[in-house]
Amino acid sequence: MLDMNWVRSHAEEVQRISNQKGIRLDVNELLLLDDQRRKVLHEVERLRKNRNNLSDEIGTAVYEKRIEEAAVLKEQARANNTRLSHLENDLAELQRHFLQMSLLIPNTVSPDTPIGGSDADNVVLRTEGELPVFDFAARDHVELGRIHGIIDIPRGVKAAGSRNYYLRGAGVLLHRAVQQLALDMLIDRGFVPLEVPLLATTEAMTNTGFFPLGQDQSYHLDEEDKWLVGTSEVPLVTYYSGEIVDLTSPIRLAASSICFRSEVGSAGKDVSGLYRVHQFSKVEQIVLCANDPVQSEALLQEITRNAEDLLQMLELPYRVMAVCTGDMSQKTYKQFDIETWMPSRKAYGETHSSSNLLDFQARRSNIRYRDPNDGTLKFCHSLNNTAVATPRILIPLLENHQREDGSIHIPHALRKYMNGLELLVPQATY
Repeated sequence: MLDMNWVRSHAEEVQRISNQKGIRLDVNELLLLDDQRRKVLHEVERLRKNRNNLSDEIGTAVYEKRIEEAAVLKEQARANNTRLSHLENDLAELQRHFLQMSLLIPNTVSPDTPIGGSDADNVVLRTEGELPVFDFAARDHVELGRIHGIIDIPRGVKAAGSRNYYLRGAGVLLHRAVQQLALDMLIDRGFVPLEVPLLATTEAMTNTGFFPLGQDQSYHLDEEDKWLVGTSEVPLVTYYSGEIVDLTSPIRLAASSICFRSEVGSAGKDVSGLYRVHQFSKVEQIVLCANDPVQSEALLQEITRNAEDLLQMLELPYRVMAVCTGDMSQKTYKQFDIETWMPSRKAYGETHSSSNLLDFQARRSNIRYRDPNDGTLKFCHSLNNTAVATPRILIPLLENHQREDGSIHIPHALRKYMNGLELLVPQATY
């Protein structure tokens, strides 16, 4: 959410960014609605003041037995209150409509964000690692999972429908190992780990910028009016909502949690394997810092570096992308995606995302701090990054490290979480 005074003075810019991000918002209509809302609010406040004054005057007239004057005043009060009641109803409707529209206002975008309409217009910033060259017919992760007995998609579909799966044996160990590796790395780098709720209120989803535009991607529990979170970013940021925080140094939080996404709009897309599933686990890093673009830019680079370091520990080739306007969410100011090489796709596939939101999210969530220079309250900047998401990361992990006999090399960094296992040997038992 942006300050409305800023929106008013930058209406053309806000409209341009809305168009670039594919958000259907008429900024001029919003401003006209705001003018009307303010006008009605001013009149409502005037009538409320009149009501109070008339009440006092009626009381005095009755006390002093000025009966005729009291009757006139009572008639004026009835007329005033009738008009006030109508205008309060009008104001409530205007406020509701204004809130709906204002929640569509996009964050600004950084000057170095590429302009584009989709992920096809994202820009490669750097490429790291050597792509594997196989002198044999390489298997995809589904086949590797089958011959190792570690991935069972048919039974996942039987249990829960499409885009579901079971992990077994060493598959579970790998799944948990990459999460623990990521969490240990973040703890070593000053992040505080939290175990977070997997349910969130509509208010929490809205305050963190996932609603209203992302509502169709979330699962709703109708009876409780709660939502299954698609990322621990929601509970991590909400942890400090409505609070004044100490930002003597940036707040760094991390969580490893199960996540759920409905994948609405992806019918027929990435239907095979583990790339796009309804349930997954993710290690998320969140940072809150001072309202300082220089500091938040440095932290964006830091959390992106954390994800890159993890991929290097996993011995995987990847590239870092500058995300264009048309591929960014409403709340994002600047974003990097990291794409890891997936041999079965003969392409890089997105595995990580880093975003700087400036104070957009903190305004919605009302997270503030005191400026050490003048003591004024300011909204924080917030940032987020996927340190690792699994089972998607298992795709490049299995495929890049496979050998001709079907065995799979275990990266050195994971072995301590795999009971010292150095190699997975095919042993399907299902």
